[in-house]
Amino acid sequence: MTRYASDIAFTDTVKAEQSARGSRAQYERMEKSKGWPTTVTPDLAGFLTDVRSFYLGTANAEGQPYIQHRGGHAGFLKVLDERTLGFADLAGNRQYITAGNLAENPRAFIFLMDYAHRRRVKIWGRARVVENDDELLARLRPQVGHAVAERAILFEIEAWDRNCPQHIPQLVAIEDVEAALRTLQDRILLLEAELEQVRSGH
Repeated sequence: MTRYASDIAFTDTVKAEQSARGSRAQYERMEKSKGWPTTVTPDLAGFLTDVRSFYLGTANAEGQPYIQHRGGHAGFLKVLDERTLGFADLAGNRQYITAGNLAENPRAFIFLMDYAHRRRVKIWGRARVVENDDELLARLRPQVGHAVAERAILFEIEAWDRNCPQHIPQLVAIEDVEAALRTLQDRILLLEAELEQVRSGH
């Protein structure tokens, strides 16, 4: 039986639901044509360069899910090779749920949302915590801010998919709004100065 990258999400039960609800033929065509990518494409790499926030999903050995938000400056989720992403695990509330889950179940999921451009990407794979690797941590540690990077987390991609923009509200980060306002304010000041020169006859 042919296996597809999307089978990581489209289990037999999921496919049965698709068949019952009328969408299976659509996804069969997808599977037999381009399918889901399993490596970092230039398109995905470009998307990750701008990422300032994502959600990391893990589960314990019993299957109890947990989702943790990760945030940082643009590009903090780094592409290490065509199958591997990495980021620094920064000091936080010290619950260690993600680390504990990964210690007994490496399956993980990354969900990335770009509200400004109404784009989202889903990545399935396996993750692991890397301790005491100074060279790796130096590559992943944020170059700005004062957060303490305690360890690294590596994510091995098995499959990924992008979603359509349907139902995504368009939201803009406050940093981007402030930058746009500064540009407009600078332009207004320049125009006011030019107008004052015209009025004064200079």
